[in-house]
Amino acid sequence: MFEFLPAALRTPVSFAIVLGVLVFVHEMGHYLAARWRGVHVEAFSIGFGRALATWTDRRGTVWKLSWIPLGGYVKLHGQERPEDVTDEVRAGWIAGRTFHEKSVLSRAIVVAAGPIANFLLAAVLFIGLFAVVGRPTAVPVVGEVVADSAAAHAGLELGDRIVGITVPGLGDQPITSFEDIQRIVSVRAGEALTLHVRRGGGSADLVATPDARDGADGQKLGVLGIRSATAEYHRMSLPAAVVQGVAQTWSVSVQTLAGVWTMVTARGSAADLGGPLRIAQMSGQVAQLGLASLVSFIGVLSINLALINLFPIPVLDGGHLLFYLAEAVRGRPLPVRAQEYGFRAGFALLLCLFVFATWNDLSHIGLFRWVAGLLG
Repeated sequence: MFEFLPAALRTPVSFAIVLGVLVFVHEMGHYLAARWRGVHVEAFSIGFGRALATWTDRRGTVWKLSWIPLGGYVKLHGQERPEDVTDEVRAGWIAGRTFHEKSVLSRAIVVAAGPIANFLLAAVLFIGLFAVVGRPTAVPVVGEVVADSAAAHAGLELGDRIVGITVPGLGDQPITSFEDIQRIVSVRAGEALTLHVRRGGGSADLVATPDARDGADGQKLGVLGIRSATAEYHRMSLPAAVVQGVAQTWSVSVQTLAGVWTMVTARGSAADLGGPLRIAQMSGQVAQLGLASLVSFIGVLSINLALINLFPIPVLDGGHLLFYLAEAVRGRPLPVRAQEYGFRAGFALLLCLFVFATWNDLSHIGLFRWVAGLLG
């Protein structure tokens, strides 16, 4: 994609499209929920800073496209507390249309609608991909053999197609995808497995004993040391695509949360945490693989954005929902000072995470190695 653009512009253009879609859908969720619950929306902005283009609709909402494409916002009428604004501002509020006077349930719906919209976007994108292009399935063909691995010792070669695996006690297991190999091998570290391989015009039986690697939960995982060569796409009927699209959204959500938990419990590397620069770099790389890959990438990022916003950190949507839950339980809002301290702590935490992620990004793209090279 974007071959018509100069190489230097492909990555920023891809990043702007990816982030623009994610932010627009997220904020549209807030906007539609606000209108449903009777809250007037004063502004809908994609990006921050000075507006490049503005338009006011018949409901009085100002739509903006701003020049810093790192997010967006929806400005709700009466979002501030009455005690935090002047008498002049309060006099301009429309009775019955302000956010702060709505019930806890209505406010929670408006806040939660953003992440929900991102989950729905991911599901719709996966459904469309599976129905139009097809669901990708990694074929059980060896595309790479890791040196000194179980596969290398067994004699596996590039281009070998694994059609079956004989498992002690279970007999022959047919292999139709690369995931079948992973499913069987991962739980059989140290067990001798017979791989039935098609090589060229003939066949061979190879004995491999998977190496043991430490898993995220402390258990040993079996590893052969091979990577798939390519993927095949199998188109689905619309009902099947709906089922698999929802299942894919759930699967990616679970895997993302598992990865976050691994980092939080120090069983994984925090070096994998990426920020805007990593997303921009990956957007350019994925865009070169074609529209289907870019759409799938947007779906995965949409799930990540939804989950991040649901974390119970003040400033994020999840933090607001946590405060609303406390208000519902107590029968009244939390003290103003407690909310203020919570937002300060949440902002400081997000700032630290942003700085750390940016540091990881700069390390990942080799900036520090380049500077060290300049210094000799």
